[in-house]
Amino acid sequence: MGYKPPFSITDDMIQMLSEISEFIGHINVSNHLSTNPKLRRANRIKTIQASLAIENNSLSLDQVTAILNGKRILGAPQEIREVKNAYEAYEILLDFEPLSIEDMLKAHKILMLDLVKENGRFRSGGVGIFNGDKVVHVAPPANRVLELMQELIEWYKESKVHPLIKSCVFHYEFEFIHPFADGNGRMGRMWHTLLLSQWKEVFAWIPIETLVKERQAEYYEALGKADRDADSTVFIEFMLIIIRDVLSEMTTQEN
Repeated sequence: MGYKPPFSITDDMIQMLSEISEFIGHINVSNHLSTNPKLRRANRIKTIQASLAIENNSLSLDQVTAILNGKRILGAPQEIREVKNAYEAYEILLDFEPLSIEDMLKAHKILMLDLVKENGRFRSGGVGIFNGDKVVHVAPPANRVLELMQELIEWYKESKVHPLIKSCVFHYEFEFIHPFADGNGRMGRMWHTLLLSQWKEVFAWIPIETLVKERQAEYYEALGKADRDADSTVFIEFMLIIIRDVLSEMTTQEN
């Protein structure tokens, strides 16, 4: 066995798996997500707006909806381009093979087209993540990115851990490696959704990002603590809570 990401499976995680599975069962039976294109589109627009808002895109849900309905809005051209790119990528989300480097690069190219020079390829230089003036994370050197991504994918393929847990591990490790010059946050969250939708397809239309956006400070805090601990347990627990709470909200809205 090659690389094994450091994390522990806790009692809280086991409890969360059980609750999430129950909610998914309920949603599959009663939510009509699989048969209601209007509802799926509305959820996808929420996902895109929230994931881009985490990256400081200032467009509101109404503005994003207007753009995707082909209407003209007053907004920064770059922010409008981000919305169009993200929609295009999410529209073909289920066509991507999540454990294919080639598909990952294709998705990044769509997501970051006309936004960064290095779209559709792994970064060629070093990168640090800042909180204001403070460096909070220095990513591994560029010449190790391909090897680290291959090791992560290999681990994911071979691991017998539950997909809910290992998709969270993948999300954390992806952000740690920071394989792209830009777009790592939105790409990591989209890939997490893709991995989840391989387990249960309904996840392709569940707007997990809306709650990540609402709890953005905690999201970055969990990433930072996992970095400091050199162990992603805290991040896995945080993301499972997010997933459970999104599903819980969706279930409550139906009743």
